[in-house]
Amino acid sequence: MTTRGTRSEKVKRIFQQFDGNRDGGLNRDEMAALVVAVNPRVKFSEEQINAILDEVFRTYGEFIDGEKGLTYDGLLRTYDDGAGDVDRDFDALELELNGENKGSSIEVEASSSSIVDERVIESQKKQRTADWAVSPNHGIVFDDTWKIVDDLEILIKRLKAKQAKDGKYKADNFDAFSDAGWSRELGPSSEISDKRVFWEESGNDYALFVKELGVLRSRADGARSREEAFDGHMAIGRVLYDHQLFKEALVSFKRACELQPVDVRPHFRAGNCLYVLGKYKEAKEEFLLALEAAEAGGNQWGYLLPQIYVNLGIALEGEGMVLSACEYYREAAILCPTHFRALKLLGSALFGVGEYKAAVKALEEAIFMKPDFADAHCDLASALHAMGDDEKAIEVFQKAIDLKPGHVDALYNLGGLYMDLGRFQRASEMYTRVLAVWPNHWRAQLNRAVSLLGAGETEEAKKALKEALKLTNRVELHDAISHLKQIQKKKVKGNGGANGEGVFVIVEPSKFKRLNDKTTLRQDLANALQIRAFQRITRLSRCDVELLKKEMSENDVPVSYSGGGVPEKSIRKPNLEEVLRRLLNFLKPETFQGAVKAINERILSVLDETGPGRVDLGMFYAILAPICSGNPEKRKRVAFDALLWRPVSESGSQIKKADAVTYINFLRAIYVPSHGVSEMLELHGEADSSMVSFKEFLVMFDDPDWGFGIMSTLMKLESGDRNRHGHYVCSVCRYPIIGSRFKEIKSHFSLCNQCYSEGKVPPAFKQDEYIFKEYGSEAEAMKDKCTCLPLQSHNDR
Repeated sequence: MTTRGTRSEKVKRIFQQFDGNRDGGLNRDEMAALVVAVNPRVKFSEEQINAILDEVFRTYGEFIDGEKGLTYDGLLRTYDDGAGDVDRDFDALELELNGENKGSSIEVEASSSSIVDERVIESQKKQRTADWAVSPNHGIVFDDTWKIVDDLEILIKRLKAKQAKDGKYKADNFDAFSDAGWSRELGPSSEISDKRVFWEESGNDYALFVKELGVLRSRADGARSREEAFDGHMAIGRVLYDHQLFKEALVSFKRACELQPVDVRPHFRAGNCLYVLGKYKEAKEEFLLALEAAEAGGNQWGYLLPQIYVNLGIALEGEGMVLSACEYYREAAILCPTHFRALKLLGSALFGVGEYKAAVKALEEAIFMKPDFADAHCDLASALHAMGDDEKAIEVFQKAIDLKPGHVDALYNLGGLYMDLGRFQRASEMYTRVLAVWPNHWRAQLNRAVSLLGAGETEEAKKALKEALKLTNRVELHDAISHLKQIQKKKVKGNGGANGEGVFVIVEPSKFKRLNDKTTLRQDLANALQIRAFQRITRLSRCDVELLKKEMSENDVPVSYSGGGVPEKSIRKPNLEEVLRRLLNFLKPETFQGAVKAINERILSVLDETGPGRVDLGMFYAILAPICSGNPEKRKRVAFDALLWRPVSESGSQIKKADAVTYINFLRAIYVPSHGVSEMLELHGEADSSMVSFKEFLVMFDDPDWGFGIMSTLMKLESGDRNRHGHYVCSVCRYPIIGSRFKEIKSHFSLCNQCYSEGKVPPAFKQDEYIFKEYGSEAEAMKDKCTCLPLQSHNDR
């Protein structure tokens, strides 16, 4: 690991290389030469160079020494803030460390710094504590604070010794996992351990430590001035934070906030503690206070803004607010264009909401700045896979694994890619490597079982499934084991598929007949199943449609004007995400993130097709209404009310027919994939300026050909898609039938919802046409059986 000393020496050598006039500063010409030299593959224009220099000289204004330019401390700060990679730049310049300086702390010439004598005097202090303590801007100021720090180090050392002796002190290696990328420090950053420490807080030794810590805090409170008390509490917090005693560090930083409420540093560090402790909402609030203080402080804190933006974004991601996080990552990247972590986080967040093209661009920029950034390679590969560029994705995943061989995310995602490509043996190898690093990863164990099944290794697959079942008792694992037993029982071979699916024939829709109108049309069922899957991902089926009415009545939106001059209640996507958070407040952050991604990909991509980033909120509510929970009449009423709520429909109880047509077009384009917006507009047009009442709107809505008549099929799925049909299994996929059972009345075989919607039938039953009867539950089938008493075929079971 590169020590802080070695890092500083490298920055010093870079500084000396470009300080041509040896005046202790890098002027604009010298700084321009540095930027060009460390980016040999980039052809900068004069405008780009000037923009970069303007940003550096503005952001790091306190480190500009008149005409001399950026001081050594300023250049060091740019690297500490993530604006560049020291090791990469040092190697690119082909520099070498002076032999006499290796392993020692850097010495600064008198002409380039006014704190040389102080550094020499404090050299012993450097050796006994972390680098932050002697930082000229963020370190310890008062001598009495040094005494408190020394006493605190002794207390922590004593606690560590006691817990290590009792086997309570634990440190886990987190090198295998993706780094969150958040900024931990507000000054020259100390080396952060790769190990996360877990302290045992319930014993007497910890209670004694807290009591003695209280004495040190009292000493800080008893200081001669408010500034000295602040210095003491900040130092106590920093030491505790370095030793990963986050709860106790938070207490100190909170006290420092009370002493100097407008200082950025205690709010920032309190936010860091809260983030590590999993209190993302509180962390966000502290970072917002830090941001407010930094913006109010002018140039004094300007260079800290990128770090605050980054951490604020990560705290928002912790709450699941990824669209909002993107805004802050962009701000960080704009303020500091070479901040590769901000770009990586922006790319990852964009990937998280389904903006794959923009994600690839941001991640490629991050990798260009830092080629050995394994996490960025991993997310770039995931984005490429999502865009269908699988061969390149494999290369990039492999690069991430080469850089970090035990990278769980890269291994797991590469396994998924191989599964998608049908390369099951390679997929199982990836999942095996995941389990070597993380033995309790039940999803990896389940996927390994599926990939082994695809590779024809049934016995190994069965073992893997049983191992997964030990790790989690989820119902889908029971179904998977039942499925495996069915496959072994029937001894069917795969149809070139991945999941042991039986051989099947796909029949054209015209040959699929219904016994009566109660049997769902095949195409309607296919569309409704897709909508139902969307409901499950977004959890909108658990969102009462009345909440949409509440949002419209309680949170009015100012009227704005679009490019065409049409007044509308539109909001930006991050603000829309806040609305969704209120509607789906029962979701955990990671589940909410998945919901936002699905909504962004399926709904917002259509509503915001031109890309200004604003969405017509009334139209959005109207599109959500049919798939929220509530009876169908209430859903349709709320959809109509949402259209009335729009400023273009202020006539009281009627809406324009053209607006109703536009709404239906959007509804079908979003939920019925076989129809597009342009096709609908061409067929119906938007010239009609007549008005329609709610009753007339219902006629348009329920039209089976040009409306949303599929809603009745969706309601049937909602009410019955958890119904199980005894021991019946689908004759094609061999899974237990859940939902509706479609029984072919001549050959008596049964199909599940999915296989019926896809037109799959067993090849043993070749017929000119197939006539199906639908059973929503086993009770319906029993009633039918008692009425008709048909002969039952063994093919049903």
